[in-house]
Amino acid sequence: MSGTVGWLPAGAEDLFGTDATAEESYDVLTVDVPPASWIAALTTARDRLGCTYFDWLSAVDEPGVGFRVAAHVAALGPVRRLLLRTTVPHEAPVLPSAVSVYAGAAWHERETHEMFGVGFEDHPGLDHLLLPDTFEGHPLRKDFVLAARVAKAWPGAKEPGESDHGGPKRRQMLPPGVPDPNEWGPLKGQLPPAPARPARGAGRAAGTGRAAGAAAAPGERPARRMRTAGEGSASQAATGAPDSAGAEAPEATGAAAARPRRARSASEGSASQVAAGAPDSAGTEAAEATGAAAARPRRARTCFGGLGEPGRRGGAGFGGD
Repeated sequence: MSGTVGWLPAGAEDLFGTDATAEESYDVLTVDVPPASWIAALTTARDRLGCTYFDWLSAVDEPGVGFRVAAHVAALGPVRRLLLRTTVPHEAPVLPSAVSVYAGAAWHERETHEMFGVGFEDHPGLDHLLLPDTFEGHPLRKDFVLAARVAKAWPGAKEPGESDHGGPKRRQMLPPGVPDPNEWGPLKGQLPPAPARPARGAGRAAGTGRAAGAAAAPGERPARRMRTAGEGSASQAATGAPDSAGAEAPEATGAAAARPRRARSASEGSASQVAAGAPDSAGTEAAEATGAAAARPRRARTCFGGLGEPGRRGGAGFGGD
């Protein structure tokens, strides 16, 4: 890019050489350079742009592209951040070391070397930093196999079908980096192939479903029954199913279900209260007396009026007579 991007004093190609590109996003200026211009770009950032503070250096494994190595540096007065990136192929992941420009890059290059396998030429010592000396491979590569998942099962509850209850076993989903135990590991070629289970509803769609009431085959899920809310559950339908000897009972049940619900207010009481207190021909006067007593207003008393004893001068707990 020939134009000026962000806080750069000139174009990216004028500062970092041919094939250099620059873009700014989220207040971070990113410059991509070819591997041959890696050291020259770091020197330009330190000397011409004032980025004397080295923050970090790492890499990212991009499948089909290569290892993208990035170094984050900054200028302190005023604070301006710069991210320099370059890409090396998977077949030859080698870069010149940045220790001659930023001495603090030594530890970061050691970590990048053991995690991604990127070599840094002229580095004082690419020894292991986080992993033991006997460790084989580079764990942050996308093609690294997580051997611990194969040698030792993941702790926790068993999957359905692995215990003794005999239920159907669901298909296992292996996370990225975990190979099939029958293709890699100590049990390679010793495990039986996983049984292929037909899709749910395939037999019914093809007209080969089993007869009604037939038991399901071992490991096969039962067919799901489709019912609406008005039809009720299978147990309700079985309880209320009519037979040849009782065809009239379902009709009576349907008539009772179609009967509208009775709306009652709080003063009318429930159906059981009305049935218990309904007057008959022999007790009309008793019912009227009961209604008159119920309509009598309740007596209001204060604490000085006594509790059920109007003749006492003081209430309960106020001295008595």
